[in-house]
Amino acid sequence: MGRSNGLASRQLARDGRTRERNPISHAIDVTRPSGARMYNWLLGGKDNYASDRRACAQLLKLAPSTRDLALTNRLFLKRVVRVLAEKCGVRQFLDHGSGLPTQDNVHQVAQRVDRSARVVYIDNDPTVLAHGRTLLDENDETAVIQADMTDTERIFGDKDVNGLIDFDRPVAALFVSVLHCLTDEEDPAGLVQRVAQRLAPGSFLVICQLTSDDARFRAEATEFMRQSTGRWGRVRERHEVDAFFHEMDVVPPGLMEVSKWLPDTELAPRQRSCEWVEYGGVGQTRQARV
Repeated sequence: MGRSNGLASRQLARDGRTRERNPISHAIDVTRPSGARMYNWLLGGKDNYASDRRACAQLLKLAPSTRDLALTNRLFLKRVVRVLAEKCGVRQFLDHGSGLPTQDNVHQVAQRVDRSARVVYIDNDPTVLAHGRTLLDENDETAVIQADMTDTERIFGDKDVNGLIDFDRPVAALFVSVLHCLTDEEDPAGLVQRVAQRLAPGSFLVICQLTSDDARFRAEATEFMRQSTGRWGRVRERHEVDAFFHEMDVVPPGLMEVSKWLPDTELAPRQRSCEWVEYGGVGQTRQARV
């Protein structure tokens, strides 16, 4: 009887951690491409629809190296989480715009270092929430919430987030390949600063986004993604991403095309494209929280 009640309690907790108290949308529109599902297809995943695959085929005509870019970016995510867990002792992660589950998710990488590592995934795509229950079934140190990553007040006030994350201790906030989804009016730099101000001193922010040195390509790629997905910011220049790290200490080896960030071996995949790259790195907070 005791074991049954315990299992039921844990299931109720899991149900609560996937429930949306202020719904954004639970409807999955399969007729319009989703950035999360397009990324899933580029990584070889199966959680996508014909509209996503058609959009990816068109995108690959515009930028043929995009699949390689997605793969090297995913390797960066896994690498940076492992480094933060192993070398910096981070045991708490907030993954903004996490996207669909794929092989070696953040919690799996972190929990190989320490089984008690805790991860909260944040995404506004209802497809991501639909797959969240699978993640939660793996362990009780992981939560998925459906929220817009720009809604910092709601995220940091969420009871499930606060049930897992101790904000008096260092946290790694991840913004991996998501800030290009925000327009200038949505102020991605301001979002980063709002999150940084709420974290304990010594916390980390992992930031990278799509950049290009080619003004014409930046305009073409931005317009294509806006027309395809309905929500998109823009492809930016590197100096704009540098500004996201304002008032943070940049962690060595610095800001760069992410396949060059502490590669595991000299034979590790490198980004070869000249069209666009994922550019960024890791910053560490030094200011006191407000």
